[in-house]
Amino acid sequence: MATNKPNSNELNSPVLEIQPLAEDAALSHSSIAAGYEEIIRAPFDYLLNLPGKDVRSKMISAFNEWLCIPVDKLEVIKRIIMLLHNASLLIDDIQDSSKLRRGLPVSHHIFGVPQTINAANYAYFLAQQELPKLGDPKAFEIYTEELLSLHRGQGMDIYWREASKCPTEEEYFSMVSHKTGGLFRLAIRLMQLASDKNCDFVPLVNVLGVIFQIRDDYLNLQSHAYTVNKGFGEDLTEGKYSFPIIHSIRSDPTNIQLSSILKQRTTDVDVKLFAVECIKATGSFEHCKEKIDELVAEARQLIKEMGNSVPGSAEAVDRVLDLIGLEPESS
Repeated sequence: MATNKPNSNELNSPVLEIQPLAEDAALSHSSIAAGYEEIIRAPFDYLLNLPGKDVRSKMISAFNEWLCIPVDKLEVIKRIIMLLHNASLLIDDIQDSSKLRRGLPVSHHIFGVPQTINAANYAYFLAQQELPKLGDPKAFEIYTEELLSLHRGQGMDIYWREASKCPTEEEYFSMVSHKTGGLFRLAIRLMQLASDKNCDFVPLVNVLGVIFQIRDDYLNLQSHAYTVNKGFGEDLTEGKYSFPIIHSIRSDPTNIQLSSILKQRTTDVDVKLFAVECIKATGSFEHCKEKIDELVAEARQLIKEMGNSVPGSAEAVDRVLDLIGLEPESS
């Protein structure tokens, strides 16, 4: 059978040189880009080196006492959550016009907004790059679902602020379930995927996410330590409808003072102190504490209903709350 051999002109054609040239160029470009890795990551690494509570890593370790996943997969999940959490903080600080993070200037005030946004997006994909190490294609599905959920929640929060629309408590809980609960839930769902234990901790984690956010909202307006790390009453300057603010506004719809202060995006300490007194007068800080107590009781009941599938169930919630710093007494 005759074969079509290339003639000498075809063999010398520049077309045949394109592939090796392209490969060489790709390697060269990759090598150059690798040299910029430290620069590309700089806003992210700056934030990563700031002292933090590491709540999510502690929570993962706590739940692994029951789920018992292999150490290598546990570290992969911790890295994924660390990357996503810090990337989301970079974006949050830009969207919220924050000035301080953990007591120091926010990343975008050091490196600029464009570089910080790029570093955050880069970290999202670094996290995604870790997923194959879990050895289950469903990890990609879980990852996508929870990142979509997180951005839905963030979008709701931003809309209320920009439109000066005070949500109901139910709308707030929905937003928190998407936004704050997203990373908690992602961690637990990936852990359950890697575990041979038949336990579903997602309902419990949903409750813990709400406790965490209400506590954070409370501390933003009441904690001296929070003032040192992020500035006094940052939620008021941001114009954010946090849990105590929502309760206060809806407790007395005829009083427009607090909602008017939110619209001002004030940095005036005296005005913010006045706003805190308005919130206190409607019993909204006490309402926060009562809601946290109610949710802690709900978390304990969830564990109780899980019964024998969770060893040491009587102490389970207390251990988790202690490890991740969510005890209501510490508020």
